[in-house]
This record gives sequence, C-alpha cells and structure tokens, in this order.
Amino acid sequence: MADTLFDRFFQNEARLFLLTTIRVALSEDGPDLTSDGIFAPEDMAQAHIVARQSCVAAGLPIASLVLDFCGGGHQVLLNVDEGERVSDGAVLAVIQAPAARLLKAERVILNFICHLSGIATLTARYVDALAGSRTRLLDTRKTLPGLRYPEKYAVLAGGGLNHRRNLTEMLLVKNNHIDRAGSITEAVKRLRAAHSPCPPLEVECRTLDEVREAVACSVERIMFDNMGPDGIAAALRLVPKGIETEVSGNVTLETVAEIGRLGPDFVSVGRITHSAPVADMSLRITPL
Repeated sequence: MADTLFDRFFQNEARLFLLTTIRVALSEDGPDLTSDGIFAPEDMAQAHIVARQSCVAAGLPIASLVLDFCGGGHQVLLNVDEGERVSDGAVLAVIQAPAARLLKAERVILNFICHLSGIATLTARYVDALAGSRTRLLDTRKTLPGLRYPEKYAVLAGGGLNHRRNLTEMLLVKNNHIDRAGSITEAVKRLRAAHSPCPPLEVECRTLDEVREAVACSVERIMFDNMGPDGIAAALRLVPKGIETEVSGNVTLETVAEIGRLGPDFVSVGRITHSAPVADMSLRITPL
C-alpha cells in the first residue's frame, strides 16, 4: 500500500522511469572489478549515510532500489522521513549488505540522494520565503534528461508543487504558439478543437493586452511572463476568480517574497531544479 510520499509518487510511469535511470547509472560503472577481486561473496559490511550539512532529506528509499539491482541480500533502515529537515552529522540511514555489492552501489546511491536532497533543500528555502502568503511554489520542466521524475519528486519533498510532469497534463500556450496561430484566441480555439477532452489550458502572457485576451478565452490559468512587480499587480487586477494566476521568469530568493505579497496563485522557479547545489553527505562503510 502506498503510504509514504515516495511510494505515492513513484507508481506506474514514474516508477518505471526511476528504475530505468537506476539501471543506466549502474551500467555506466560496469562491474566493480576491484571490489569483486578483494571481497568474498559472503563478506558483509555496514554503511551509515551521514549528513555533512543541514539539509532536507530526499531520495533515501532509492538506496534499497539500487541494491536490488546489485543482487539484493541487504537491509536498509531509514532513520528520517522524506522531506525531514536534518542537521549536520545526522545519520539518515543504516545499510547492511554484502560488501562488494555495497561498494558497487555506493556512488550511485550518493549521487541520487545528494542531488535530490539538494533540490529539496533549495525548494524549502523558497517555500520558507513565501510563508504567510497565498502563493504556492511550482517547479518547471527545466530538469536533467532522464531525471525529470526524481527531481520533481524532490520538489515535493521540499514543500513545493509540480507544474506538470509532461506535455500532456497541461497545455501551455507560449509565444511561439501564439505567433503561429495569429492570436491567443485562435490558439485556444485550435487546441480546444483538436483535443477532446482538452487538457487544462495555460496561456503565457507578455503584456496586459494579452492578459485581457486570455481572460476573454476563459482559460484555466494565465502566466505572467517576466513582468515586474507593477506589471504583476496590474495583471492580477484583470483576472477574475476562477482563473488561476502564475508568475514566471527570473524569480530568485531575493524577489520571491515580494511576488508572494502581490498574491498570485503560483510562482514557478526553474532554478530549484536546474541550479540546486548538491547536499553534502557521506556513506561510511565498515566491515561486519
């Protein structure tokens, strides 16, 4: 039964993508000739995953999945919950496994957990900056190829929300689509005619006139693209209840709180995935 954030997220397509990525990561290393030549199959080892900085933990259950691919025979005890804020020196997990398999899995486990915890940590900083406002933080599709699902999971662990996982969940009408169709109105008309039922529509608006036109089309969400505070405030006054609003474009930790005070429904930030520094962690292995 899916009773954790990790289990609920990594089902069906998301789980398939994660397992495929783990398989590729292990394949990149090939066999661990060094460990296989030194350790006997019956040699066991224990490892502690230790935080070396304060951070938000994300991706710890991946350790067991990686070891499954390496041959199993392991036990993984998680000491913290996904999305939990941990301090420097905290032991996040304890692993027991055949030594050669553990050494084969070590770097792949750390690469996933450090990367995802880094995203969750940066996401949490943006969420904290928005505290007290009605505005919710969204991610974008600015993710590493093959890591879309794990990275978007890490955003959830950090307290953010997913914008869309793929190009079918929501149709985002951008300036290229508008320019080709000739207008927002014509672009929306074509999409509603092409898809039945039509997924939710969001229109990227660059000017107040475009906002007015998108409102007239009764789309589900309007994005204010690269507008300053005055432009955002003016645009919000044009959008009635029932149409969601989103601010996007060069949003930073220094500007996100001001955007939250203006009161859009969402603010989307690409840098929480594409520019998050990895969390510093170690995997300390001792023989048993």
